[in-house]
Amino acid sequence: MDHPPSLRRAPVQRRSAERLTRILDACARLLDEEGYDELSTRAVAVRADVPIGSVYRFFGNKRAMVDALAQRNLERYAERVAERLGGTAADDWRGAMDAVLDEYLVMKRTAPGFHLVDFGTQVPVGDPGADPNHRVADTLTDLLAPHLGRTPDAALRRTFLVAVESADALVRLAFRIDPAGDEHIIEETRQLLRAYLARVLDRPERTQVSAP
Repeated sequence: MDHPPSLRRAPVQRRSAERLTRILDACARLLDEEGYDELSTRAVAVRADVPIGSVYRFFGNKRAMVDALAQRNLERYAERVAERLGGTAADDWRGAMDAVLDEYLVMKRTAPGFHLVDFGTQVPVGDPGADPNHRVADTLTDLLAPHLGRTPDAALRRTFLVAVESADALVRLAFRIDPAGDEHIIEETRQLLRAYLARVLDRPERTQVSAP
């Protein structure tokens, strides 16, 4: 795990790293049970069974702690997508796009705290000037570009940013309509992404020039 800027001190020893993991796991579970407003560093310390000083060793406040959880979510999401891509044919951008959406939905439905925090988009975490969807889009561009044989240039990053922003809004809608995620909205999201990305990712056929 890359250590987020919100982390006061990076763990060096294995025991310290395990303690940090317990703190973030406890934070995620309490977000599910009580929400962000009721979350406290003391409650996290009790749930993680660590001294309150251990929490403050890593984090200055609960916003910093949730920001670290959001980054961990993004890293785990990228790992899941990368694993799925291993079974997807190169240049199959539709299969890759399905992996991106499907793995997000799995985490949305099963990962503790993810429904509220995901990658930092649901609660006021971290630097208010930061944009989590830019981080998501950049992560996906760097991950998908080599698999698809594309250059991760500014145009491709913009394309994936638009796709991420659109999918984010529609998936939120799907989970507002149905806590499990409305399947009709999700399918519309999938079709919208395919139609939009086809404009950029479908390689045009080469024109055959007849010999004179």
